[in-house]
Amino acid sequence: ISFSPSSFHSPPQTVEHGFPHQPSALGYSPSLKLLAIGTRSGAIKLYGAPGVEFMGLHDENAAVTQVHFMPHQVIICLVVQVTGHLPMPLIKKLPSDATFLLPPPPLSAPPSVTRVTAVLAHSSGELLLLGTEGGHVFVVEVPGFRELEERNISLDQIASSVPDDYIGRRNLEHVEALQENPVDPDQVIIGYGRGLMVIWDLEKKLQLESVCWTEDGKYILSSHSDGSYCRWMVGGQDTNEEEKSDIPYGHFPCKAISKIVQLPTEEGPPFLLFSGGMPRASYGDRHCITVIHGKKHVALDFTSRIIDFFVIRDGPDALVVLVEEELVVIDLQTEGWPIIQTPYLVPLHSSAITCSHHVSTIPLKLWERIFAAGKHQNAHYSKKPWPVTGGQNLAPDPPQRDLLLTGHEDGTVRFWDASGVCLYPMYKLSTAGVFHTDADPNDNMNQGTEGEWPPFRKVGCFDPYSDDPRLGIQKIHLCKYSGYLTVAGTAGQILMLELNDEAAEQTVEAKVVDLLQGQEGFRWKGHTQLDIQEDPVMFPAGFQPFAVVQCQPPAVVTALTLHSEWKLIAFGTSHGFGLYDYQQKNSVLINICAAVCISYVDQLAMEGPLSRVKSIKKSLRQSFRRIRRSRVSLRKQHVNTATKLQEANARLEAELAEMELAPVQRKIEARSSDDSFTGLVRTLYFADTFLSDSSHNTPSLWAGTNGGCVFAYMLRLPSVEHRADEPVTAQLSKEIQLMHRAPVVGIVVLDGHGAPLPEPLEVAHDLARAPDMQGSHHLLVVSEEQFKVFTLPKVSAKMKLKLTAVDGSRVRRVGMAWFGSSRTEDYGESGLLVLTNQGDVHVVSLPHVKMQVHYPCIRREDVSGIASCVFTKHGQGFYLISPSEFERFSLSTRCVVEPRCLVEAPLHSGCSNQHQSQPDGASSTHRYS
Repeated sequence: ISFSPSSFHSPPQTVEHGFPHQPSALGYSPSLKLLAIGTRSGAIKLYGAPGVEFMGLHDENAAVTQVHFMPHQVIICLVVQVTGHLPMPLIKKLPSDATFLLPPPPLSAPPSVTRVTAVLAHSSGELLLLGTEGGHVFVVEVPGFRELEERNISLDQIASSVPDDYIGRRNLEHVEALQENPVDPDQVIIGYGRGLMVIWDLEKKLQLESVCWTEDGKYILSSHSDGSYCRWMVGGQDTNEEEKSDIPYGHFPCKAISKIVQLPTEEGPPFLLFSGGMPRASYGDRHCITVIHGKKHVALDFTSRIIDFFVIRDGPDALVVLVEEELVVIDLQTEGWPIIQTPYLVPLHSSAITCSHHVSTIPLKLWERIFAAGKHQNAHYSKKPWPVTGGQNLAPDPPQRDLLLTGHEDGTVRFWDASGVCLYPMYKLSTAGVFHTDADPNDNMNQGTEGEWPPFRKVGCFDPYSDDPRLGIQKIHLCKYSGYLTVAGTAGQILMLELNDEAAEQTVEAKVVDLLQGQEGFRWKGHTQLDIQEDPVMFPAGFQPFAVVQCQPPAVVTALTLHSEWKLIAFGTSHGFGLYDYQQKNSVLINICAAVCISYVDQLAMEGPLSRVKSIKKSLRQSFRRIRRSRVSLRKQHVNTATKLQEANARLEAELAEMELAPVQRKIEARSSDDSFTGLVRTLYFADTFLSDSSHNTPSLWAGTNGGCVFAYMLRLPSVEHRADEPVTAQLSKEIQLMHRAPVVGIVVLDGHGAPLPEPLEVAHDLARAPDMQGSHHLLVVSEEQFKVFTLPKVSAKMKLKLTAVDGSRVRRVGMAWFGSSRTEDYGESGLLVLTNQGDVHVVSLPHVKMQVHYPCIRREDVSGIASCVFTKHGQGFYLISPSEFERFSLSTRCVVEPRCLVEAPLHSGCSNQHQSQPDGASSTHRYS
């Protein structure tokens, strides 16, 4: 079977989700209604209406420190490019990527005097003012990026008009702020770090003492390092009105107010907003923005450092705040100033992500129930629509509904709408309420109380501190047909949950499973288990737990799977695995995997790479290898001549086998059986297949371990009438030991047509064809080193595909995917998606395990990105490119998620002379996108 070339994307198509890592700059265009975020890694990301996204990337070692929109839609970026040990300021204009570098400083001056500290994009769209650390202001012509030397504002010009007593006391130092008069564009404020404010007339070159204009142009607001702000009247105004000065959070020493804005309203007093200014001794570690409107005074308290903020001036409508870990938008028109939920840039890492699980093609009924449960949780958000509405989303509606579930360190599971470009939060499940935790319910330093000063209000959802590290979610499995969900955690807890549309108070039943079966001499040195609430707990609408399995010892759950049709869940840790019947709430199977692997490993080594419960006749080569590996025979002191001859023949056989290796293959040494992690369970798999004979298929459970062992258990399920009464039984049927003891990372059973078995209940819902039970089934075992196919029920090796022996890489993630052809709607093929430790993605055809495509996807140095990767059922994948961002890639040409959007804006006549006249007589006002 050969894959159609039209089924694959080359290279993989990608799109990013989540909050940008290490944001460093924020900009906004009121005319386009677009916001821009710059990052320390040199990325520029533009966002408009949901689905409108653009991204650009600067050169390496370049951090974006400021982003400005010119009035005529040109984006100006201030980039600091590290060359050797010196930061080199660089101005870039997007999208043409034209650059401007300030002239070098005099030989007697340090290089830092030309470092840009403030930027003003003039409203004319033709000038860019650059304030520097040396106190000079350079004027640059846009779009040509030519320095206008005759219009530059030198430090000498400023100093000539400043009173001598001021110059004698302090130096002017660096330019801290540049602001344009909103009613007179010829007037610009220059604010210096030592407190001097100068109004500079760009045309007349006049200077006045006096740093943030009010919108009527009559007053200037300045903020200072002692936590105070002043309101200054511009010269020529009525001098009878007194100037205002205030320290909002005095009288004790306060931190600096880094930015201040005053905005008028149609009725009533203006809004005053500023960042910082908190009392230094008591609240110097808080990250706050204060909003004052008449008698209303709130200190918005964020959990990470404030980078910048702006106000969308329509009322004013909304306060947009970029902090280091999230973007927060406050509705200033609604009573109480609630938060507007963000449709993108959502902080995925509000608590650290510990695992992910993707579910494709969600049924509409389940989708609506999850959405309704999430809507109840979002009642505290503002009802106002998202205020950033620039551009048009041209992408068609997603063809299917997809969910991405993320498990977090604080014991929450978050459900994300992953159908389109925007990763939208739908619902949050918290498992902490089931247990007694170490958290103090009153321990919330950010929660304000009545009469408290300053009047703090906790804002944002980023909360990096976990109440109890044992709550961390490690594995998730959701059945989209039955609505059952199972999650497993760090302390060996497995929760079984079902979807309920109403809130309910109930007691959760707990079942303790001892995976060591009382073995003597073992002492657990890890964390203790979580204590389950004994009293009834009120659970809100959504997924509600009804059973808990607690593993002993309480080690991290490393494997988990659910079969909702059989009402069974299988789970594994580093000590073994178990099977739980959640209908009868009873244990079915407990396997002491660590002990089994250690005790069996030598026996299996003697018996060859394949061991079965039923004895089978070994081939001559297997017999030779058995004798060669046998430790018992090597330790014998009295060996007869015939045995010595057999040993010599065995050594010769081994040497010949090594000579038969292809030139491109390398020798792989078998792993030591003394490894303490050989019993760690890596994968669990349910299958209805042939274990005992080729005429009777039975339910089965397959488990793969870190030591290369595969265990197959035959399950006996009672009839439907007696399912609730008679117990489910499990009997060990097959055992496989891989030759090199490489960890088993995937197990798949293929039907008679070579297709993987469908998911539970998938056939019952007419969403998949029934598997072929006439032909023979095959077992595909994927280890870190190779792919091997066995026949069922005899479990004899049929074919294999080597990976480590060929290129030295090892398998890290596997997943089954359906690749539909982009040319023919009704044609597609199943394939095995493989991610290696080198960051490469392979697609392997089934059932013949032939390598189809091979693409580099993730940087090999990005260990966390490779570890976080999760595949989808339609040839896509997600992985973390930072703690707060998922990147989605697609290998399928039919299933591609990418931003398709358009931004139209009037083309300024001064930006380009070549568009002034058109041969067809078109107007000089054009539109570009």
